[in-house]
Amino acid sequence: MFKDFGILLILLGVVLFIMGVFLLLIGHTGFRMPLDIVIRGKNFAVYIPIGTSILLSILLTVLLSMLFRSK
Repeated sequence: MFKDFGILLILLGVVLFIMGVFLLLIGHTGFRMPLDIVIRGKNFAVYIPIGTSILLSILLTVLLSMLFRSK
């Protein structure tokens, strides 16, 4: 049981690392998803990544369903 949980944590860490690198690379290009909201004021800026959250949710759902379906 602990071995399976350990493998799952390692896989989750690798996936999060790859997603983080991907998001950093996209951040440098200034790319935004269509549903991402940016509100800028004089002294503040608020970024609400709704489109990015939906995309990541779909990708993680597909990835985890494929991972758990194979067992």
